[in-house]
Amino acid sequence: MGRKYKWPLEILGVVLGLIWLSPFYLMIVNSFKSKKEIFADTLKLPETFNFDNYIEAFNELDFLKTFLNSVIITVVSVAVIIVFSSMAAYALSRNKGKVSTIVFFMFVAAMLIPFQSVMIPLVSFFGKMELLNRVGIIFMYLGFGASLSIFLYHGTLSGIPKSLDEAATIDGANRFQIFWYIIFPMLKPITVTVAILNTIWIWNDYLLPSLVINQEGMETIPLKMFFFFGEYTKQWHLALAGLTIAIIPVIIAYFFAQREIIKGISEGAVK
Repeated sequence: MGRKYKWPLEILGVVLGLIWLSPFYLMIVNSFKSKKEIFADTLKLPETFNFDNYIEAFNELDFLKTFLNSVIITVVSVAVIIVFSSMAAYALSRNKGKVSTIVFFMFVAAMLIPFQSVMIPLVSFFGKMELLNRVGIIFMYLGFGASLSIFLYHGTLSGIPKSLDEAATIDGANRFQIFWYIIFPMLKPITVTVAILNTIWIWNDYLLPSLVINQEGMETIPLKMFFFFGEYTKQWHLALAGLTIAIIPVIIAYFFAQREIIKGISEGAVK
């Protein structure tokens, strides 16, 4: 395709990029405005860049505590998903047969089940087990995050020759050593992909924490954010400042890992 035929695609790419960036522009620009300025003109730049909204939002959110809660739940949940999903995918990819094929497709099919269809019996069951707490929500995230993670890991593992396992077995390594010391380091790109995708989902999740850990002192950032949305008033200026603070860690993590994410998705999807 010649250069002269590429310019429409380049223009389309720029337009799509601007559309994608527009919510970030609106959020950041309006986070510096007063409530009156936001309602007067949403698109206009603020008359003065006032950081009082950020200070007040930081205090109202009790940000250090809610940030710590979000970090604990997100980091532990993602670590558990990575460990169990990678091991499950390894077992399914190395043990070929009807049973492993059926189990794998059950995991794939589970991705199509909407959370809303199982949330009532799920919360009821965990309530009877007295697991409506941080431990319980980590188990829930494992259940909901395992399907996509196993699918991605399985695709990558299918491209790793089984002869590596056989050679390690001859050298005296057991299954545990083969996986953790030989196979798992080779899964770094897809592991980064699984980590980032699940981090973005869990960090921004509101519905599940609202059902499980909606208690004083245990709120995550999305839960605490609803402090700004009352029955009769909505403090958009503070909410937007709080949202800007909340997304910074995820954006930083994504930019550092984006190359591995693209590589991991391409490797895991084509097998």
